[in-house]
Amino acid sequence: MTLETPVLVIGRHAFTVFDIAAAAAALSLLLLVAAVILAWRGSRGRAIDALEAQRRTEELELRLAELSGSLQSFAAQAQGNTVHLQRTLDEKLDAVGQRVGLGLSEQTQRTAQSLGQLNERLAVIDAAQSNITSLSTEMVSLKNILANKQTRGAFGQGRMEAIIRDGLHAKAYEFQATLSNGTRPDCIIHLPDSQLKLVIDAKFPLESHSALKAAEDDASRKPAETQLRADMAKHVKDIAEKYLIAGETHDTAILFVPSESIYADLHEQFEDVVQKAHRQHIILASPNVLMLLVQTMQAMVKDVAMRDQAHVIKAEVAKMMEDVGRLKERTAKLRQHFSMANEDLDKLETSAGQISKRGGKISTLELEDETAAPAQALPAARPRLINAG
Repeated sequence: MTLETPVLVIGRHAFTVFDIAAAAAALSLLLLVAAVILAWRGSRGRAIDALEAQRRTEELELRLAELSGSLQSFAAQAQGNTVHLQRTLDEKLDAVGQRVGLGLSEQTQRTAQSLGQLNERLAVIDAAQSNITSLSTEMVSLKNILANKQTRGAFGQGRMEAIIRDGLHAKAYEFQATLSNGTRPDCIIHLPDSQLKLVIDAKFPLESHSALKAAEDDASRKPAETQLRADMAKHVKDIAEKYLIAGETHDTAILFVPSESIYADLHEQFEDVVQKAHRQHIILASPNVLMLLVQTMQAMVKDVAMRDQAHVIKAEVAKMMEDVGRLKERTAKLRQHFSMANEDLDKLETSAGQISKRGGKISTLELEDETAAPAQALPAARPRLINAG
């Protein structure tokens, strides 16, 4: 086989051994050139990389130096700030210590004052406790009094008498007076300008009300309410039968209730009992209501006294008018006397004027006598005096 013998046919082209060898040689040369170029480029890239790395190293060293300087300045500044902070903290701690000391001293003084005030208040509380103890003893004794019917009646009687005595004149009331039927009410009040008497009874059935207050459940409360209604009805009936006497006592009597709380309970829980008493002309009166009634009676007594004295005042006024008439007549007469005296005074003034004129003339004559002869002046003066007369 020669070099010109075709060994490869591709399409219309036929390639010989020489063509293939030439192509291989050209390819090898191309590969060699490419390898040389690549090696050159690699060495150049490594040089550039080395320069870039050196530049970066220099920049890094420069930045490290700057960072080191910044760190040193920051450390110095931090040390200065630490010293300033330490000094400030010391000053603040000293100030806080002083304020705490002053606060503790003031707090100690305030605590001492508070303890003193507390001791004073404790003394007041001890005194109040003593008063409460004595009041409890009095309440126990009051309870014992109210538990006994006789002493309870005396208690209501005492309160009623105190109110009556404080508000009315001694002649306007009587205690334990006897009526025409032989009964003796606790108090009678003489009505002004009337012969009738107002009767007051102070024997309120307090034991029934106390039993009602002591009831703890409905089973015991209902019998207590029934008992209170029954006792009130009986007592009201007794008052109406004993003390309401036609022509002698007023047609209405008063049942004195010795406590405002009992009076309120009756009007709140036993309105039917109160209304039944009203229908029988019995009025329930608490201490305040009785005091108001007494004040009203006092005003009525004053009004009657004023009306009783009205005729005396009228007679005195008539006498005073007569005196005024006489005074008027005497004044007129005195005026007439004064008029006559004025006329007399006018006449006296006229006479005095004439006498004064005559005296002047006489003085003139005396002056003329001083210049004329005595024998000539006397005959000449006499006719003038006669003519003047």
